[in-house]
Amino acid sequence: MPYFRAMLSKATIKDIQSLQHKKFRDETHTFLAEGPKVVHELLQESAFECVVIYGLKDWVEKAIQEFPEFEKYMHIVSEIELSKLATYTTPNKVVAVFKKATVVSNFELKNNITLVLDDIQDPGNLGTIIRTADWFGVKNIICSLKTADSYNSKVVQSTMASLARVNILYTDHISWVKKNRSVKVLATLLKGNALKEYKGLGEGILLIGNEANGLCEELQQLADEKITIPGFGKAESLNAAIATAIVLYELKNS
Repeated sequence: MPYFRAMLSKATIKDIQSLQHKKFRDETHTFLAEGPKVVHELLQESAFECVVIYGLKDWVEKAIQEFPEFEKYMHIVSEIELSKLATYTTPNKVVAVFKKATVVSNFELKNNITLVLDDIQDPGNLGTIIRTADWFGVKNIICSLKTADSYNSKVVQSTMASLARVNILYTDHISWVKKNRSVKVLATLLKGNALKEYKGLGEGILLIGNEANGLCEELQQLADEKITIPGFGKAESLNAAIATAIVLYELKNS
């Protein structure tokens, strides 16, 4: 076989386990992907440079047939060894390390919807927002510095290959909005104009607030328009990711 049985050293195990922490992901500019579906999609997309792949024998034998170009990165490990590398209680056949994507800071705002996330802290919400953005053709997301890390394992797991198709920039998001007002800035709030008034708008900067506190006051003041999703029940508010999906549907459809 061209691939080989890996003998995992304590140092290798420690290095891969360290990728569970943002500090080490940033230092090494790499991240961890787990499970056949996620790893398969990332290999298929080819947006991230592969560093190494550790999988069970049956997964590696199948994967080498589909992705011969990644042969040199594949290593067979036992279930016990895999459990030492995985972040989940029950490891799922394969873990892989990839290099992070190069972030683009200058991109076209005209004829595009750009998301700005104000301290979205839950990785699950962030992952859903990224995948939703990909579904609606949104190419760029601006994240506040307090927003959850897009390479957190839960985010990687939930976004699948969408992480490879959406450019995600972490920056001082308030300053970014101030410098990029060539298109309309829309704030999602509990009180504002009905969303249906913006159906088919097609371009703009969409501000999405924190799960608990909504949009900060400074961003609210920067908005050209304040929009709301009309409710019919008694719930206090919508989940940030669900609200993003509803608003994008209206903005992207005439």
